[in-house]
Amino acid sequence: MSRAFVFPGQGAQTIGMGRALAEAYPAAKAVFDEVDEALGENLSALIWAGDIETLTLTQNAQPALMATSMAAVRALAAEGFPLVGTADFVAGHSLGEYSALCAAGSLSLSDTARLLRIRGEAMQEAVPVGEGAMAALLGLDFEAAVAVAAEAAAGEVCQAANDNDPAQVVVSGHRAAVERAVEIARARGARRALLLPVSAPFHCVLMQPAAARMAEALAAVVIQDPAVPVVVNVRAEAVTGANRIADLLVAQVTGPVRWRESVLWMERAGVTDYWEIGAGKALSGMIKRIVKGAQTRSIGTPEDIAALKG
Repeated sequence: MSRAFVFPGQGAQTIGMGRALAEAYPAAKAVFDEVDEALGENLSALIWAGDIETLTLTQNAQPALMATSMAAVRALAAEGFPLVGTADFVAGHSLGEYSALCAAGSLSLSDTARLLRIRGEAMQEAVPVGEGAMAALLGLDFEAAVAVAAEAAAGEVCQAANDNDPAQVVVSGHRAAVERAVEIARARGARRALLLPVSAPFHCVLMQPAAARMAEALAAVVIQDPAVPVVVNVRAEAVTGANRIADLLVAQVTGPVRWRESVLWMERAGVTDYWEIGAGKALSGMIKRIVKGAQTRSIGTPEDIAALKG
């Protein structure tokens, strides 16, 4: 049996996430302390006792979700489930790819926190608020969603941004074009098509200014070879060396999250067991829709870790 650790992306955030891990495990508490120090602010106070609107701001949600995932990784290690020896692959959805790289030792925790703060700010600033949008198209496969996006563009940007599972694709681009995509998708038999409550059109060419900023930021950090292979969003295959990681992370800002293909790649590589590390259970649901019979479990609380030993 082969296992992958998978790391959630934006949207999984909740007030209080990771707090029980920090209270139960000194190693988990140390993660939040280091992230606070790296950012020069008390992000953990926002995560555990703030308001959800502030936590959901992209520049806060991204490092917060990574910190929660890394707290779970360190707690697992403290209980005898270290990454190396427990997982054969790591993968993450969008910002979760940074969590995966941090867990695999490619990026230091402090650098990962600072990179995600820059990434969140850069993605927010790339497109003026209100000019971009994203929408989920449910009940259409990827090819059908691409065709909807192409028709909806009409001279503007509308692209398939997240290929999440066989019947869930997210499109991204100019607001008017994305709104047209919603109507076209409904007319073509989508089960549901709805605008998402996001503050910017992620993973499309409108994010090019953010990609340029990330290229600069990534050039300034040390990237190591990952301790286990990392299945990357833009290629939907594993990388094992440090030399390509920065370029792939830059490409990820404007490129699609090929999650469905990434999970299928892991299945072909022999993965049968997926542990979702950190907040939420969204990836577990997607994985079960992609691979029938896949085994999933969520690891976000001390109780989740205790159940592994049961």
